[in-house]
Amino acid sequence: MTFASRVGNGLVRRNRTATRCFPGYLRALYPLAGLILALGVSWACTATAPTTPMLADLKPTDTLTATPTVQGPPAPLPTDSPTAAPTAPGGLMEPAPTALALPVARGLEVPWSLAFAPDGRLFFTERPGRVRVIEDGELVPEPWARIRAAPRGEGGLLGLALDPDFSRTGYVYVYYTHRDGAGRLVNRVSRLREVEGMGGDEEVLLDGIPGARNHNGGRLRFGPDGWLYITTGDAGDGPLAQDPGSLAGKILRLDPNGHIPGDNPFPGSPVYSYGHRNPQGLDWHPETGTMVATEHGPSAHDEVNVIVPGGNYGWPLVSGEGRDPGSIGPLRQTGRETWAPSGASFYTGGLFTEWRGDFFLAALRGNHLRRLRLDGPAGGVIEEEVLFSGELGRLRDVVVGPGGALYLATNNWDGRGSPAADDDRILRVVPQVPGPMAPALPAGLP
Repeated sequence: MTFASRVGNGLVRRNRTATRCFPGYLRALYPLAGLILALGVSWACTATAPTTPMLADLKPTDTLTATPTVQGPPAPLPTDSPTAAPTAPGGLMEPAPTALALPVARGLEVPWSLAFAPDGRLFFTERPGRVRVIEDGELVPEPWARIRAAPRGEGGLLGLALDPDFSRTGYVYVYYTHRDGAGRLVNRVSRLREVEGMGGDEEVLLDGIPGARNHNGGRLRFGPDGWLYITTGDAGDGPLAQDPGSLAGKILRLDPNGHIPGDNPFPGSPVYSYGHRNPQGLDWHPETGTMVATEHGPSAHDEVNVIVPGGNYGWPLVSGEGRDPGSIGPLRQTGRETWAPSGASFYTGGLFTEWRGDFFLAALRGNHLRRLRLDGPAGGVIEEEVLFSGELGRLRDVVVGPGGALYLATNNWDGRGSPAADDDRILRVVPQVPGPMAPALPAGLP
């Protein structure tokens, strides 16, 4: 099967606004005209100056404010004219909103994956082996479940997903690293069932996924087709990603009971796509159904890929800006910059109306939340925005809550961060300024 290669050029240009004021000697030569001009230009300059909220205006006092950096697609050749700011459809200026990060839970131990239940509870994993719950805005002290994971290096209890019919089944799916009978690190997918508010009755659905201290993948997500999608890393052995007989370096697809769907691209195999190094995030566009995944590259060259069934994404033969006729190039690659993108979600809420349909990814090494606006399923990235750059540390996951807020998990205790006293945290991202863009949050949400 041959697939068209698409390689994002990754070039971005920051928008600048140039403001010119008349020189002072005109006022000396023409007192009256100078006075009039000075007043007029002073008004023009101050009217366009951005305003910054005072620290005392932020409530609570430890709330963090993101003043976004907006980046657009490659600009045309420079001219003497100032570069215009990004415009909304129809040519109207649409400045990006400033967001607040409000703490929901603190003092956690490497929270890896977030998922909301229909009743509003927030389930999440901690890498040492705990599934925990936030209910009515409070962290439940007792873990919902304890998993005998092997938290070595990047391994441990990683991904989590709730059954699409969770209200009826009570099933919670987890991905974790453990040791097999020979003492080797491997990964498995299991499901637990909620009984009287606690998780139990573990059922192993898929085992023996190659594991290692690094490159375990680990993201779980149910797709719009109702099937379970699983990202796996190459376990530090790149050629496994090209091996059709290995589960390493792949995106896998199973039905909710762990069976292989009949329409998988490789008959009798859970493999949906291959040639991945360490994919850790995926979601589907809410309108087009296009699947988009994030992937860690080797020393930069991280990728955002559009996933198609049976697609080969090149690793280890090619990565980032490299080209190979037998593989699919990335939608966006980072070049020499390193993001280490992990969890990702398309925005489907109502708090940030201008973000609807945009793709968000949590960056670990990049220490930021990044928003990408895509030009349709077959297009490229037409706008980028960086939020909370350097303010929250390493970000592992981002999901959309039932009230439209974004929820983030930090990973500053994962051995590669600089943890603050209250790390790790789960945070809720909401608009800073109330108004039509920021309706009140539904009652009972954390």
